Amino acid sequence: MSGALIEVKELFKYFPIYAGLTSRHVADVRAVDGVSFAIDQGETLGLVGESGSGKTTLGRLLLRLLPATRGEVIFEQQNVLTLKRRELRRLRSAMQIIFQDPFASLNPRMTVGEIIAEPLRIHGLANGKQVDARVRELLELVGLQPYHANRYPHEFSGGQRQRVGIARALAVNPRFVVCDEPVSALDVSIQAQVINLLEDLQAKFKLTYLFIAHDLSVVRHIARRVAVMYVGKIVELADRDALYRNPLHPYTQALLSAIPIPDPVLESRRKRIVLTGDIPSPVNPPSGCRFHTRCPVAFDRCSREEPPLKEYAPGHFAACHWVEEHQGHAPALT
Repeated sequence: MSGALIEVKELFKYFPIYAGLTSRHVADVRAVDGVSFAIDQGETLGLVGESGSGKTTLGRLLLRLLPATRGEVIFEQQNVLTLKRRELRRLRSAMQIIFQDPFASLNPRMTVGEIIAEPLRIHGLANGKQVDARVRELLELVGLQPYHANRYPHEFSGGQRQRVGIARALAVNPRFVVCDEPVSALDVSIQAQVINLLEDLQAKFKLTYLFIAHDLSVVRHIARRVAVMYVGKIVELADRDALYRNPLHPYTQALLSAIPIPDPVLESRRKRIVLTGDIPSPVNPPSGCRFHTRCPVAFDRCSREEPPLKEYAPGHFAACHWVEEHQGHAPALT
């Protein structure tokens, strides 16, 4: 991608499992297993999938909060995974994360002002009275009041705490932000407020987001493109409208069928795709296509060969043997 701010190439993350008195290496958890994609400057890429599919691990690999097993993460022409400690420290201000749990991610012994001021001091972006002024500015930017700087995290609601987390991430003027399910722990009414805030901040500061979620209705509102992940692999990647209008992969179809419809008449007429079984273990994933054990249209080839992620329409990629053999047409499951 010519305008890509961040590009991921064949990224793997295996967590080793050791057993016995000698701590013998017996297996690996294949959390991320050969993932490639790119995100353009100013774009929001939504990353969706069931719990355990590897979404959060992938997000943390991009920021090198976890070491990758192999692969490349190219950010502004630099491979993040090979940077030395000093180079990586300089890059930290350009890449930030908003965590899922706003309470667990904030130090309960620090005031909100101290929490937001900490990255400013670490990166030498402000000192003295400049720090206090910048903290007040950031609080107002995310919809809080300057006097909130003297309060502790437990004195805030969940939505307010998440706003504090957003302010902390923005303190160092990042260009790329991983939003790791930032609204999943919030009430629905508060979710809309936080999503609107993230969109306003993106427009104002030209931010680039990787937005991780399991709620496809939320992703549809904020993302321009959507990647669907299943047991460590991306199985579909497309423009938001194309994915919601014409999902190719059976797994994507099943996820979309689970989105609630507010009209009870339409909801009663819709056929829900119910997948049997649980998501496979990443320790011993199925051979071939990892979805074939739950797929309603699986056939012999699916259990033998791993399907490549192929482009079936401009910008619309899917990894499915059924779609390939039917020349880019999606199975009619609904």
